[in-house]
Amino acid sequence: MAIADYITKSKNKEWQPLIEKGIHYKGVFVKSLRFDKPTNRSKTILLKFEAGASYPYHNHPAGEEIFVLEGSCEIEGEQLGEGDYLYTPPKGKHGVKSTAGCTLFLMIPEEVEIIQS
Repeated sequence: MAIADYITKSKNKEWQPLIEKGIHYKGVFVKSLRFDKPTNRSKTILLKFEAGASYPYHNHPAGEEIFVLEGSCEIEGEQLGEGDYLYTPPKGKHGVKSTAGCTLFLMIPEEVEIIQS
C-alpha cells in the first residue's frame, strides 16, 4: 500500500453526531481518523463537544489517550485545556463534560463500556 492509503484528510470530512448503540449523545460530534476493519470500529477519532455537552461515566478496558486540540473539558474534576494530554490506563473510568466546548483527539484501542449510575 502507498502512504496515501494511510492518510485521512480530516478537514474534508463532515462532523457526524455521536451515536453509539442507538444512543445519541446530544452536542457531541465525531470524525473517524482510523477505522479498523477487523474490529469494525474507529480506534482513532476527533470528538467535538458543544458548550454544555457531556459523555457519561464509562470504562476503558484497554485504556485511552486524549489530546485537547481546542477549548477545554473536565474529566474526573480535572480541567484540561488546549495542549493538555491525558493517558487513561486500562480499566480506567471517567466521564467527560465541557462547559465552553472543545475538540479532542482520541486513541481508543477497545470499545468503551458505559457504566449505568
